[in-house]
Amino acid sequence: MASCLHLQLLCQLLLLLSPLFISASVVTHLPGFDGPLPFHMETGYVGVDEVQFFYHFIESEGNPAENPLILWLTGGPGCSSFSGLVFEVGPLRFRRVKYDGSLPTLVYHPFAWTKVSNMIFLDSPFGYGFSFSNNPETYVDGDVTSSLRVYKFLRKWLIDHPQFLSNPLYIAGDSYGGKVTPVITELISQGIESGAQPILNLKGYLIGNPVTGEAIDKNAQVPYAHNMGIISDEIYKSTTISCEGEDYENPTNALCAKKLQVVKKYFDEISNPHILEPKCPQALPKPQNLSEKSRFLMDDHREFIMPPMPPFKCRSYTGYLSYIWANNDGVRDALHIQKGTVPEWIRCNDNLQYVKDIPSSVKYQHKLTSQGYRALVYSGDHDLVIPHIGTQTWVRSLNYSIVDDWRSWFSSGQVAGYTRTYTHNLTFATIKGAGHTAPEYKPRETLDMIKRWLSYQPL
Repeated sequence: MASCLHLQLLCQLLLLLSPLFISASVVTHLPGFDGPLPFHMETGYVGVDEVQFFYHFIESEGNPAENPLILWLTGGPGCSSFSGLVFEVGPLRFRRVKYDGSLPTLVYHPFAWTKVSNMIFLDSPFGYGFSFSNNPETYVDGDVTSSLRVYKFLRKWLIDHPQFLSNPLYIAGDSYGGKVTPVITELISQGIESGAQPILNLKGYLIGNPVTGEAIDKNAQVPYAHNMGIISDEIYKSTTISCEGEDYENPTNALCAKKLQVVKKYFDEISNPHILEPKCPQALPKPQNLSEKSRFLMDDHREFIMPPMPPFKCRSYTGYLSYIWANNDGVRDALHIQKGTVPEWIRCNDNLQYVKDIPSSVKYQHKLTSQGYRALVYSGDHDLVIPHIGTQTWVRSLNYSIVDDWRSWFSSGQVAGYTRTYTHNLTFATIKGAGHTAPEYKPRETLDMIKRWLSYQPL
């Protein structure tokens, strides 16, 4: 047994010494932020197979030695985890001022989840952000391969950061990240059962406005739109009758498809991520947008294509600012981005070659919670992309008994949403007034939520 353990340790040492296994750098200052960062931040790469995964790590601003470690995955698939850092749960925000040609500025965000947890923001899968592949021409990713690579990344990262091995570990993801989060958690669970070293201190997972792969994710849009007064009683009734038993995303019934086109007209008129906000364009570059006005030439002669500028009133305006900031040479130097690896930082890549080869994450969630792992499922209640009523439907399909029935939960003396707790350590919560995804719209409330849940307190 001792010789086997010695061999494992030797293999781990060889991995650590291999080229680009892990390279990490402390970041004390960032262009656009006034003064030194008021938290400990590290960026780096971890080599997994042919991919070099880029990550941001931020230590807890509370008690890093004891607070949980959360691995954060943003959705898409194909959106940089930098979105999670600056738009959702991280300690930085872009100052929302009109772009005047200078570098966008950053400010400290007081409602970050790093108040109560250590957080790794990982650019996975490859194809956006700053992660890169050694063989990009032949690279195709999917649910299965990306989940396995994230698991390998985490094990390697913890070998290099053994001081966090004993911290409670949670995997977190929102939107499409919520689909692969249970899969990655299950891989970690299997590794623990098999005795794979190092043994990770896995406690559970949390998913927000999550995709599952189930038809209910999209099928819930029609009843939700009816409930919110977006479509009429007559449109709702005729659609549900015509589409009975159909997958609304891929209908095979011609009459159903026709009815859904009527519904789509109403959806196209409003903001699906938050039905009360102005309908705005996303700040994403378009391949056909090749006019000279949209081209920027960087100091090292890299050329990148600016996305269209949204109206200033739009929430997506800060997404536009992030694109300018992250493609700045000084920013890249401060983040220790390897030169020549990623010509253009892309927040979300709609052209990602990605195979959705896991039909549903629900079975993974059933297995994990049955084994005793904790789970928090939360939804912004003004999200039309993945409506909370669909999420509640698949949660109920687990057939768990209710421990604490539907009730209000509070933040700063006000109702912040509604929650229900089930057996097997499963908690569901809505965030009142939030969209897709919840922390972006209600940061104070979601910090209160995660603080209580991580502390094993009722919401």
